[in-house]
Amino acid sequence: MIDKLNWETVPVEVVTPSMSRQIVWGEKLMIARIQFKDGFLVPLHFHVHEQVTQVISGKMRFWFGENKEETMDLGPGDVIVIPSNLPHEALMIGDVIEVDTWAPPRQDWLDKSDSYLRGRDK
Repeated sequence: MIDKLNWETVPVEVVTPSMSRQIVWGEKLMIARIQFKDGFLVPLHFHVHEQVTQVISGKMRFWFGENKEETMDLGPGDVIVIPSNLPHEALMIGDVIEVDTWAPPRQDWLDKSDSYLRGRDK
């Protein structure tokens, strides 16, 4: 059976006062619509999951590599693929809405053990 969903009906999880997300997942992938307030920093981290990031509104500044060797700014309509295990960090410049997709699903997001995000506010 295939379920039809609309983002307007997917529950919103408030991760911090500056980050909220909606998550939909299947057996082999996960997609999340995420809203960030200006100045929120996703700290340098990496994961086994391949990630696709799409910016809907606002601007994100990414750093890639263990020593943040590469910088890239993304704006509305920009899409990137982040390979498995590549360290990355992201700063929100203005309020941001973006969509991330991962394969396989992020178990740490499902069981709320994603401590690198929780308790942070900018």
